[in-house]
Amino acid sequence: MTKTQMPPESHSFWRETSLPSFPTLESSVHTDVGIVGGGITGITAAYILAKQNINVTLIDADVIVNGTTGHTTAKITAQHGLIYDELIKHFGFDKAKLYYKAMMEAKQFIEDTIKQLDIDCDYKKEDAYIYTNSDQWKLDLEKEKQAYDQLNIEHEWSKEMPLDIPIKSVLQMKNQAQFHPLKYLNKMVHACKELGVQFYEHTTAIDVEYNKYPSIVTKRGHRIKCKQVICASHFPFYDRNSFYFARMYTGRAYILAIQSNKPFPGGMYINAESPTRSVRSTKWNGEDLWLISGENHKTGQGKSTRSHFKALQTFANEYFHVDQIKYRWSAQDITTLDKVPYIGPIKKSEDAVFVATGFRKWGMTNGTVAAKIISDYILKQSSPYHELFTPLRFKADPSIRKFAQMNADVAKHMIQGKLDNTRNNSIELARDQATVTRINGNRTGVYKDTENNLHAVDTTCTHLGCEVEWNSAERTWDCPCHGSRFSYSGEVIDGPAKQPLKQIDPSKLN
Repeated sequence: MTKTQMPPESHSFWRETSLPSFPTLESSVHTDVGIVGGGITGITAAYILAKQNINVTLIDADVIVNGTTGHTTAKITAQHGLIYDELIKHFGFDKAKLYYKAMMEAKQFIEDTIKQLDIDCDYKKEDAYIYTNSDQWKLDLEKEKQAYDQLNIEHEWSKEMPLDIPIKSVLQMKNQAQFHPLKYLNKMVHACKELGVQFYEHTTAIDVEYNKYPSIVTKRGHRIKCKQVICASHFPFYDRNSFYFARMYTGRAYILAIQSNKPFPGGMYINAESPTRSVRSTKWNGEDLWLISGENHKTGQGKSTRSHFKALQTFANEYFHVDQIKYRWSAQDITTLDKVPYIGPIKKSEDAVFVATGFRKWGMTNGTVAAKIISDYILKQSSPYHELFTPLRFKADPSIRKFAQMNADVAKHMIQGKLDNTRNNSIELARDQATVTRINGNRTGVYKDTENNLHAVDTTCTHLGCEVEWNSAERTWDCPCHGSRFSYSGEVIDGPAKQPLKQIDPSKLN
């Protein structure tokens, strides 16, 4: 492989940092708070609560910090794209101001924790830039600047920025930051262990049941009996007729980590228009590693996923003189109807079960905010943010319009999948290739791995019956309706699906 060729495997640079491993839960246990999900939300909540002498048990279906937190761009910023003008229009000035305040408090919490635990995590203060090279988007960026003015957000408006790419306008938010998320959370996990937090990996939660208090039910039939439950599992593993799958949509984004023969100029950058282009740097062996990300699309939809990496590669080659592509990876993020996360009790009638989801690609600050808000609920402390982030809200504008668009899109893909004219095909695949065929009239996905073994699955998603599509970049089967993802052999990677795809006997393929 030449230096500028794409790495053959998807692997996050952050995951080069090792974290401690933990056992699988093998029996039922009692605790005060049960947390499902070992990303920044779950671990931060465990740390906050354990410091208040709350007994905490945290489980993860995989290993901790291997979900979205381990595949982030790791910006610690209140600049979440073009959001503040929209928040003022739909929520009003006061709540838009609260959103900004919450994100800046999250940034301060991370900074304070780094100092308290003496964490070496490449924390660095940087300014955050939104830029555009489009006359059309320049108007939207100007509206965002006006929102900054109203909210008294420290900023600068310019036609220039340190990153040398063509732009017409740029909006700069001062005093933001970036870090290495796994180095940060690694130290926090060790602090949690010292405080008595119990961690379990490869332990999948499938339900919550009630006696006097809630219990988390695991796939193996064990129970975590507790007083409160925190669903920090990216997509809530527990829904209880809250219909989160109809109130959010999932999207994929892609990241290249490159070395350039140009020095990185500092700063964190994202464009206003589509396709997204986000740029920041981190340190690798004492040198700048440029993180180029973007190419957002709804999960399971659109062109070949490999083409998104190639588009980022073309962009990087054009402007940044790529010397070597060191890593590539992708991430899945969730967006709510009104773009504000759902954080709080899952339902009025179930105030002992809390949910944190819909971080819209800004999980470092939103995840930290979620941990603080839910901890306040559990510790019975007041918070100014409960109403803004409550999962029980429903704003007529834009929620009704977005709800209609999302579910019309789901219906379209549901029908397309069922009317798919795929025919019985002979299976002639090269290694590391997949296809969709029909076996006895049933739509079947077939993948040939690098060892020349065939893997066949029924392509009907086990959530609500849509037909999954092949993701060539990640070697997964992805649902275009609600974003569930499955391994090539059918195991669940991302919800809302809980059950694996049905496996097909490969001997039936010929």
